[in-house]
Amino acid sequence: MRLTRRTLMRGSLLTASAMPMLRTAEAKPRLQDAPIRWIDGAPPATHGGQTFGVAWPQGALSKRQRLAVHAGDAAVPSQSWPTAYWPDGSVKWTAHAIPAEAGRAERLTVAPGRETAPPAAVSVEERPDAIVIRSGTRSWEIGRSGAALVRSARNGDRVLVENATLVGEVRAGAADGERQPLGCRIDRAVVEQRGPVRAVVRVEGTHVAGGRAILPFTIRLYAYAGSEGLRLVHSFVYDIDPAAFFLSGLGIAVGVPMRGPLHDRHIRLATGADRMFVEAVRPLTGLRRDPGQAIRDAQIAGRAVGPVADMRAPVGQLLERIPSWSDFSLAQLSANGFTLTKRTRDGQGWIDADEGRRAPGLGYVGSPEGGAAIAMRYFWERHPTQLDIRGAAADKATLTAWLWSPEARPMDLRPYHDAMGMEGYDAQNQGLDITYEDYEPGWDTPTGIARTSELTLWAFDATPATTRLQALAQATATPPQLMVYPAHAHAAGVFGDWGLPDRSTPKRAAIEDQLANLIDFYADEVDQRSWYGFWDHGDVMHTYDADRHQWRYDIGGFAWANSELSPDLWLWYAALRSGDARTFRLAEAMTRHTGEVDVYHLGRFKGLGTRHGVQHFSDSSKQPRVSNAAYRRIFYYLTADERVGDLLRDLATSEEALRTVEIGRKVPGAERKPLPPGVIEMSFGTVWCSVAAAWLTEWERTGSAKWRDRIVAGMDSIGRLPLGWFHGGAPYDLASGRFIDDGGKRSFSHLNAVFGAAEVNSELLSLFDVPRYRATWLEYCRWYNAPREEFLAKFGEPFGPRNLAEGHSRLTAYAARAGKDESLARRAAAEFYAGTAGLGMADGDPRITLPNGLVEWPGVSTNAASQWGLAAIQNLAMIPEALDAVDRPPPRRRRG
Repeated sequence: MRLTRRTLMRGSLLTASAMPMLRTAEAKPRLQDAPIRWIDGAPPATHGGQTFGVAWPQGALSKRQRLAVHAGDAAVPSQSWPTAYWPDGSVKWTAHAIPAEAGRAERLTVAPGRETAPPAAVSVEERPDAIVIRSGTRSWEIGRSGAALVRSARNGDRVLVENATLVGEVRAGAADGERQPLGCRIDRAVVEQRGPVRAVVRVEGTHVAGGRAILPFTIRLYAYAGSEGLRLVHSFVYDIDPAAFFLSGLGIAVGVPMRGPLHDRHIRLATGADRMFVEAVRPLTGLRRDPGQAIRDAQIAGRAVGPVADMRAPVGQLLERIPSWSDFSLAQLSANGFTLTKRTRDGQGWIDADEGRRAPGLGYVGSPEGGAAIAMRYFWERHPTQLDIRGAAADKATLTAWLWSPEARPMDLRPYHDAMGMEGYDAQNQGLDITYEDYEPGWDTPTGIARTSELTLWAFDATPATTRLQALAQATATPPQLMVYPAHAHAAGVFGDWGLPDRSTPKRAAIEDQLANLIDFYADEVDQRSWYGFWDHGDVMHTYDADRHQWRYDIGGFAWANSELSPDLWLWYAALRSGDARTFRLAEAMTRHTGEVDVYHLGRFKGLGTRHGVQHFSDSSKQPRVSNAAYRRIFYYLTADERVGDLLRDLATSEEALRTVEIGRKVPGAERKPLPPGVIEMSFGTVWCSVAAAWLTEWERTGSAKWRDRIVAGMDSIGRLPLGWFHGGAPYDLASGRFIDDGGKRSFSHLNAVFGAAEVNSELLSLFDVPRYRATWLEYCRWYNAPREEFLAKFGEPFGPRNLAEGHSRLTAYAARAGKDESLARRAAAEFYAGTAGLGMADGDPRITLPNGLVEWPGVSTNAASQWGLAAIQNLAMIPEALDAVDRPPPRRRRG
């Protein structure tokens, strides 16, 4: 078919005149109370406020229905809002916030009813130049312009915190160049929520270096009723040339007014789960002369020691002879070591005060008349980090949390190798052939990647007890999290094909055991292999090198996984069905990484992600399959996290980048036919399904028909192609959202269905009644893994290559369930058990311990683990009886 604008318009009119109907629920389900649990299995010692999501079956919850939170018979103050809707307009997901320290019960419920207000509600006042959040007697003034994010935090009229601002430094020209200060400029501040339980303010701006605006940032500030703290979620985009500027420091600095005598000023730095550095600016313990036990006890406890006259002589008369310590620094420059030093003042020498392995990341400075603490999540995991206290002996101290320590080597995000003679496609394909790296000069750029960090800032009336600060440090390092019970989420019918853990038969139990073992293995590998660091934390490696007993961290496309073959989805489905805290947090860290670091947020690659490589940005293949919205959806709906919500919204237009970025540019022998303006080549699975997940999310969140119609246009046009899904891909008109028949031949790509296509299609087909699309997807599911003789009898030549048969067993299972075909279900089970091009089933736990103490899983790769995990979860849900009926072959011997 000749591709013309008239052809494209005719396809658009067809969609408008023959819009497929939306699927609707057969009967309105009864609204059931939603049970909620703490993922760690027990209420936390403390929490600063909670937000969590709840799923509801289609038709069960109307937009007008109010919801309340309870702990047994007791009402829990709450604030609720919808986050997604079903096609019939009923509510699909809601989010709920509860105050600090509330809901510390074994089980909560969300049920119809009117929310209870907190005793001291949060409120927001908007002024021309500032936004003020009030909670009880505490108020936080947030700037709309200037440099101060938090201009002040007050208790009544008393200022406890002032001028909280972003700080940093860059070095121009070279990593050892002259340090230039990095300032902050706020462009705007927007109120997103006003209370009564939770208030949210979004602040946007840029950093400034030498008059140049760089590193755009977004910070959300969260205030929860009952909390003395303000949660900060800080995101910035790296938009500088890594060869011209080296970011050598990035942090948040807070001013703390210092009151009272030096011996009543206190320093606290968390140094372990149950360890705290507890000192005063002027120490009264350990002196040659004893001031008295009551004096010493009061100083250690953080209380005022009382009148100088109460001190034993001659201590009170000689206070000025005791050195005062004004500056303190805890530097975590690696995942396995920190140092703590202090000095009396600027210009004097630093002395070593302590050292240890992994600091939780909390620092406090203040007095019995007020003070401030700041804590950073992932403090040691995201090294190099640092906590600084400066000027504690002056009228105002500065407390700084460094996301990137100025004591560390500057960030060096330059490409890890030069062109190596690979200026042309022939040489680049040779490189791909030997190291699996898709390289092209100029495409290995970090410009446009991002990072999000989570901190909490507290303003205290007085120095808290050490035990209180320890509890806050741990609650920041490992935040408590409420989550809807898996059984309730499953009954709501969200996220396609998954089921609850099932150990009802020996074979199902064996699969469940391997799922649990595999997640434990990866969680342990994070620590065993030290997959930490500011840009790396949250990702895992791609492929193992059994010869070196090391992951292939330095071999091209075998290094960081960067979402290849959907580890994000595997972990989230595992967390969704189990509610397991370790799995949840492993998946959460991956979402924080892959959605930020592996995706471009500005520039020519905006909306695209980077294929797996030695550096997260180093591979020149920029793909929607990595930026895939399907990888973020589960976390967003379980937590209502606004930052991830931003990322999902940005992806709704990510296909626009493909107007200028040719992602299939150097496939050998490909003949590129000229296409009309606005028409691009697009694969069905790795591209269309990836962006369709973003459109689906945006439609669910907004109800806008724009996104629904775009999904249906794509589904309908794929269904109208002569070969349907067997085309693999086709020209795509960006304006109409339709694919066009270009006479393509039958194509099998082993990647098309393993980047969320199976999961996204399961959701789409449950929401939209598009018969042609359903038919072609089921045909693809049935025949991708079909035996050669059956395929040839059905279609004739060419048969073509197949790969990832184990992972594709869940497609066979989907077709079997849809057609109620028991023989096809048994074929799916056999495909799963055979383990072809996958991980395979082990007898028991396959992990081995080497003489040097390293633990290995023979034959493991993240590709195989991810696809085996997804196939296991979905096959258990769709064909459990077939898994019981089919004999497992003996496990294959694997090279260890």
